[in-house]
Amino acid sequence: MKITPIEIRQKAFSRVLRGYDKEEVDAFLQTLSQEWERVMDENKEFRIKLDISEREVRKLREVEGSLYKTLKAAEETGSHLIEQANRSAELYLREAKAHADSLLREARAKAQQMLQETEVRSRRALEETLGELKSLEKDFRQLENQKENFVLEVRSMANDTLEKVNRVAARGNSFSFDDKINEVKEMLERKNDLTVPPPPPLTDSYASSYPAPVAPVRNAQAPAQRPAAPEAAPQPPTASVGPKPANGSFFDEIQ
Repeated sequence: MKITPIEIRQKAFSRVLRGYDKEEVDAFLQTLSQEWERVMDENKEFRIKLDISEREVRKLREVEGSLYKTLKAAEETGSHLIEQANRSAELYLREAKAHADSLLREARAKAQQMLQETEVRSRRALEETLGELKSLEKDFRQLENQKENFVLEVRSMANDTLEKVNRVAARGNSFSFDDKINEVKEMLERKNDLTVPPPPPLTDSYASSYPAPVAPVRNAQAPAQRPAAPEAAPQPPTASVGPKPANGSFFDEIQ
């Protein structure tokens, strides 16, 4: 089957799932077509040289014919001249034939060598392409495994989070914000009964307008009448406010 470089460049392959890389195949076909075109050009040159050699042989044969005619015409002049002419003609023919055979053998050897080199380069390029495709397939399988592991990890984290949320939601039915607010208020009142913070320092202009602060009376027998402490805004219990409840808090259950 005769293949031209244009047919190699314009060759189209059917597309299948996980097939070869189109750009790599096109690049390989482009390189192969260029190499094929170069081989065809060299073969063309060799054919031209072969035609030239054949024309020379034909010319030599024509010369041979003319020599024979000359020899026939010179038979009358003497056998010596005829014998010398024959020797010269035979020598010339042998040299011409040897030269033509040498050119033909050289052209055939060079063409065979070039075909072998082209085949080796083509096979090497194909092996490299297959190696690269195997490497790409290996990388793709590794990415697939990493994707599956990541999906499993995310799914496990989602299940753990959902389980914690369901557990907190199940326990949240018995949780009362009013009880926690009252508990915080009692802790703040106990803290206010233990210590009274000193008043802030007054300037000279305000010191004459307000009386000096009276120290708190700690005598339990005659407690002084004092205004009720203002209700503090409900705050979530912290580690520094009172002891922790024995059953734990709502925020501890979330963790």
